[in-house]
Amino acid sequence: MELTNENVLGLLIDNFGEDHIRDAYDPDGIMTFFTDRDTIVPLIQYLYDEESLQIRFLTTMCGIHYPDQKEKELCVMYQLHSLRHNYRVRIKVYLSAADPVMPTLTHLYATANWMERETFDFYGIIFNGHPNLTRILNVEDMEYHPMLKQYPLEDQTREDKIDTFFGR
Repeated sequence: MELTNENVLGLLIDNFGEDHIRDAYDPDGIMTFFTDRDTIVPLIQYLYDEESLQIRFLTTMCGIHYPDQKEKELCVMYQLHSLRHNYRVRIKVYLSAADPVMPTLTHLYATANWMERETFDFYGIIFNGHPNLTRILNVEDMEYHPMLKQYPLEDQTREDKIDTFFGR
């Protein structure tokens, strides 16, 4: 089977159903779709194990914050790559900020260890089953997650910056 976005999408829908493979598109040639946190581990395990796909390289895993999307404020994005077929896929899972919990992928990818720790550190997303979910880049006693878009970008008390000089 040739690995095209249409063929892989059809294979995934056949195995997981349209309820779990949603809103597929390819903004930059990479098939992108959404799934849920209960499906993510079996889905990625399938992509890894399926001999016709051999999607076995975790390129990227990161968090995204959409503060204006009610009940979908957080997102975990995975980019996977088949080195054998030079084929990539992007998977996104939305989470509520009130329940920022995902299952770990450390049993499948050693690199997920560091990527999940970084996502926890910056976004506060908790990865159940992670062997050492501690901060990786910020100090342990930091009480917030700095990549959440809940803080102003600049010091609001500064008087030396005039917005018109910066195109605002």
